[in-house]
Amino acid sequence: MKVYRQAASVVLLLGALTSAARVVVDWNVGYVNLDRDGHSPRRAIGVNGALPIPPVFATRGDTLVINVHNSLDVTTSIHAHGLFQNGTSFMDGPAMVTQCGIPPGHSFTYEYEADHAGTFWLHGHDHHQNSDGLRAPLVVHERREPHRYDEEYLLSLEDWYPFEFAARLKDTLDPTKTFPPPASFPYALFNGHPTTPTLKFKPGKTYRFRILNMSTTEWFQFNLPGHQMRVIEADGEYSQPSAVDGLDMGPGERYSVLVTAHPTDSHNYHYNATLYAGFVPRIEDKNPRHYQGLIEYREGAPIMPTAEPANFKWVSDVELCSLSGNPPLPVDRQIELTVGGSLFTTGQTMDVINNITYAQPLIPSLYSAMSLDTPLAMNEAVYGPQTHAIILKHLEYIELLVNSPNSLPHPMHLHGHAFQIIEYGSLANKSEPVRRFSSEVNAPMQRDTIVIPVNSYVKIRFRADNPGVWLFHCHMDIHFGMGMALTFIEAPDVLRQRQKVPEAMLDLCRAHGIRTEGNGAGNTGLDLTGLPLPPVRVNRNGPLVPPVDF
Repeated sequence: MKVYRQAASVVLLLGALTSAARVVVDWNVGYVNLDRDGHSPRRAIGVNGALPIPPVFATRGDTLVINVHNSLDVTTSIHAHGLFQNGTSFMDGPAMVTQCGIPPGHSFTYEYEADHAGTFWLHGHDHHQNSDGLRAPLVVHERREPHRYDEEYLLSLEDWYPFEFAARLKDTLDPTKTFPPPASFPYALFNGHPTTPTLKFKPGKTYRFRILNMSTTEWFQFNLPGHQMRVIEADGEYSQPSAVDGLDMGPGERYSVLVTAHPTDSHNYHYNATLYAGFVPRIEDKNPRHYQGLIEYREGAPIMPTAEPANFKWVSDVELCSLSGNPPLPVDRQIELTVGGSLFTTGQTMDVINNITYAQPLIPSLYSAMSLDTPLAMNEAVYGPQTHAIILKHLEYIELLVNSPNSLPHPMHLHGHAFQIIEYGSLANKSEPVRRFSSEVNAPMQRDTIVIPVNSYVKIRFRADNPGVWLFHCHMDIHFGMGMALTFIEAPDVLRQRQKVPEAMLDLCRAHGIRTEGNGAGNTGLDLTGLPLPPVRVNRNGPLVPPVDF
């Protein structure tokens, strides 16, 4: 299988000596039939007739050019998960948020600056095509890396289900069927393959591991027994080095760690990766699934037996300290959000944020923000009742208090920003100590995806300094498909002055007969005729119905 390995000296040399380049990739997005996990042949979505999709490598300041041709029978779009798209919000990718999907048989070119270094990924953001294989790592190297190392490994982790996502979502939302559907148990993929790669170490060398959880639904744990990992990056944001024994990663999360090899090659070692979900039944060899790979110092060397440390330390992002040294942001406005599941009078159980289940408007929300006069564009109602629009004023400091009174965790991803991690706390047990950033260092860690633990809340902060329209959603694709999303409409008054949607993007809508101006229904003013009426919650005036695990 493919092992993605680069010498740091080459990366640093190229970054330091070359000017910004154009990194061009051609993606013909289409269906492929294959057996990815060795257990379940099925139809998937690949690029240029193959899976996995090769990683894309760039250096900060380069221009990324992704030429996409859609050979599917439905629309598609591509999102660069973790890039902020500052000044190019129309290139962010989510369908009917910042663009119309690319129609079948049509082509479109994404072009934007890779102005942020770190570990990211490209994935489909229409019809949840990420879940069916349309995903690939994106690494943007810094021109001068702040941490020293000799070589780096890229390791992408995926869960892979035996059926297409559309069928899974249909069963989940079908009111005539049992909810939740029977649990399913995916297999793990490593750099797109069902077997773990061999990691070759040289004595005394320091390696950077870029580890991505590109899963649809499940978590991964990763550790290298006999070796200490030092976390230096989370979601494209550098941290001060922090020693840990293992990584526990929800869907969408990424880490970089440094690992220094032992001084001799007398022994080889094993490393461990575990695919699991705490919200489905625990069944031997199904959940969790344990995988083991080889750290090879010397071919044929004996395996060193290792014991787990007495005080095994999993990474805790709130305990990391930002390398930037930036203190906690002030707060101009706190926005309180509650995520969960709710039963509706349709008989469906759907996911909600503040009792609203997300549904796409009839024109992209970005186009509404850019085409409406300022007083209207600043009115949340014009975007439609299920777009769940929240207006952010330019440059205000926002604190999100996100409550999850549920018996399952939620990995929440914010487009267009990284946020400071301020605090975790329990909703179920008020006597539990609150976990806050280090007051001694006073530099909260930043990232773009955060797991809200079971029956807990988080507080995160960011500044509204990136005019655009940005999704905030659960990165478990099934929860996103069930409606756990909202839309931040950030500084629409400033947005109109600074950005102009390329004509080729508007043509994508015209090819569908979709309007490119007006409110969420494509009409003028507050006339939302044409938008479906929002579904009605059972126990509408009471609390959320008890959440359900699946």
